[in-house]
Amino acid sequence: MATALLEKPFFLTTIGKKYLMGLTGLIWAGFVLAHMAGNLLMFVSPDAYNKYGHALTSGALIYFVETVLLLSLLVHVICAISLTIENRAARGPQRYAQSPNGEKGARLASRTMAIQGSLILAFIITHLVTFKYGKIYETTVDGVVMRDLHRLLIEVFQEPVYVAWYIVAMLLLFFHLSHGFGSVFQSLGLKNNENEKVIKTLSWIYATVVAAGFIAQPVYCFLRGS
Repeated sequence: MATALLEKPFFLTTIGKKYLMGLTGLIWAGFVLAHMAGNLLMFVSPDAYNKYGHALTSGALIYFVETVLLLSLLVHVICAISLTIENRAARGPQRYAQSPNGEKGARLASRTMAIQGSLILAFIITHLVTFKYGKIYETTVDGVVMRDLHRLLIEVFQEPVYVAWYIVAMLLLFFHLSHGFGSVFQSLGLKNNENEKVIKTLSWIYATVVAAGFIAQPVYCFLRGS
């Protein structure tokens, strides 16, 4: 009885936290892919892009989606911090030893996941401030008055500093996703020696598509001019 009372709930154990990391990472992986694909409508026409933005923000569903994304992000960050602290404590003085090179050494993307995540979080905040809570322009599409997000997009991506920051953030996202996407399968116990190479390849393809799709937008707008 006493032992049972002292046992941690599953999601507070190391394995449970890894499951939460995997599940919340999967949610965000799906979101960034869908968001990138939707943003590519800017290459179709201003009206198509504005209709997409209006459809996302005009219904009650947006509040549910934002709540899920926010909670997932918080859980992901908290679990990441907790697991990092546990790993460092478990290694003890060995954490100061030189890391091994070659295949046995941790990849750069893996070793810097916390730094990448912090910078990406900073980008998400600035991105929301810039676009969700930025300047309000209006346009009419098919008789419906809506926010002219396309105009704001073109305007923001004329600023060299913001474009540079955006591209840097997307490159960080590329490295974060290239490692994190594969880690999702490992955290959920779906990764093994047989499918490891396939998962690694899919991770790089996924990360490349997402990062390239996002980077194409500011580059196009900046080169195009106002």
